[in-house]
Amino acid sequence: MNDHLQVSDVKKPRLGLALIPVVLTLLVLGIQLFYFGDFTPHIPLAIGLAITGLVGIRLGLKWKDIEEGVFHVIHVSLPSVSVLICVGMIIGVWIASGTVPTLIYYGLTLLSPQIFLAAAMVLCSVVSLSLGTSWGTVGTVGLALMGIGAGFDIPVYWTAGAVVSGAFFGDKISPLSDTTNLAPAVTGTDVFSHIKNMMPTTIPSMLIAFFIYLVAGFTLIDGDGASFEKINAITTALDANFTISVWLLLPALLVIVLAVKRMPPIPSLFAGVLAGAVAAMITQGAGIHQLLTFANSGYSIDTGISTIDSLLNRGGIQSMMWTISLVLIALGFGGALEKTGCLEAIIAAIMTRIKGFKGVQTAAVCTSISTNLVAGDPYLSIALPGRMYAPIYRGMGYSTLNLSRAIEEGGTLISPLIPWNAGGAFVISALGLGIADGHVENLLYIPLAFACWLSPVIGLIYAQTGLFSPKATEEERRMWEHQGEIIATEMAEDSFAQKKVVV
Repeated sequence: MNDHLQVSDVKKPRLGLALIPVVLTLLVLGIQLFYFGDFTPHIPLAIGLAITGLVGIRLGLKWKDIEEGVFHVIHVSLPSVSVLICVGMIIGVWIASGTVPTLIYYGLTLLSPQIFLAAAMVLCSVVSLSLGTSWGTVGTVGLALMGIGAGFDIPVYWTAGAVVSGAFFGDKISPLSDTTNLAPAVTGTDVFSHIKNMMPTTIPSMLIAFFIYLVAGFTLIDGDGASFEKINAITTALDANFTISVWLLLPALLVIVLAVKRMPPIPSLFAGVLAGAVAAMITQGAGIHQLLTFANSGYSIDTGISTIDSLLNRGGIQSMMWTISLVLIALGFGGALEKTGCLEAIIAAIMTRIKGFKGVQTAAVCTSISTNLVAGDPYLSIALPGRMYAPIYRGMGYSTLNLSRAIEEGGTLISPLIPWNAGGAFVISALGLGIADGHVENLLYIPLAFACWLSPVIGLIYAQTGLFSPKATEEERRMWEHQGEIIATEMAEDSFAQKKVVV
């Protein structure tokens, strides 16, 4: 009985109250980032969590209830934190083994500077599609590409933009990716239909991005005037400090093979760590204690060439702690917003003001992007709008494949473009963009990650024109009936009138 009273005493927030933690958090975040010029969003997000907790208590929740919501979201996303830890170990060990130096060495000697940006995007796309993880791709192949770009005197933000475009494209359409499986799961579709339905936005955005990178390569770099002296200095330094061999690419190949065989990502990545450790002992003469240090604290070297040193002095679990702490706080904030009903209230208010498929599709994309901005969690930005909007699509007679594409693009692809989001924080840390150290100009990678923002823009154009916006098939309607799905027949301010599907 007491439990029943406790539940009945909990109120749903009205729009004004629901907006308070969001607006105040963005205000504090803006002051920290733009007024103080301090790119450490941890404390503003923690303050946002506290404000959300006070709102929850005002609504009748106990702190224990809010805490449960916080830790639930954190628990759901712990596999991603585990991936971060594995990637940190891989970076340190693969540098020590010579795998990353070998990739840089061959890249500088085999790739043409003019086609480098386009080739970098394609390479990251293929690797990410194979691995099913954008983060793993950014932290391994992406890191090596940053070194090659530095050798070609290409601005850091251009290389980072190409890496992010390719890595997150591959993640978006890989059947091995967690977000690619999450989007159809929360909208009631299957993963392969979901991937197929993303092609109309994915293919044009990647072709446009490829063309831009190709043009940029020929515009930014004069092939005849390229700094071959600098390239020679880097390759000579790498050759002097590491054994360079094509065999050292085997750890990377092993991870790709395991991913293709659909092995889980964490064991696959850890196998890459072990393979890199064996390679380091055999080819570079590294000892066991050194390898343990590299895996935990990162690799350290002094070649006398600042470009190489700044690139290779990184990795290890500890290098990921800034990102992990930010991810955990952002996830906690998102969990608190979800538990208190603030996000649901905001989305419900949005849905009362939209009409027709155009409005719903636009709102779904924008809601995913907004959740990414506010909650800092790509998973929440997919799961919450997916759950909230699916009944409306069914009620309108449109396939929920439209919704799964909208939240995948607003969630997965926009995540790396928001610096305080889990995806953006990882990109900044893994690629060594040094934003927290004052290199704010490297945030230019955000507009230069063309494929990431072009895809949702093209999707919004389709929504307005009706192109590639499938209606629900009879088979899909029968599936809704079989699964007992619900449709929204009417939208009110606080709730939806719903009924079971009748075919």
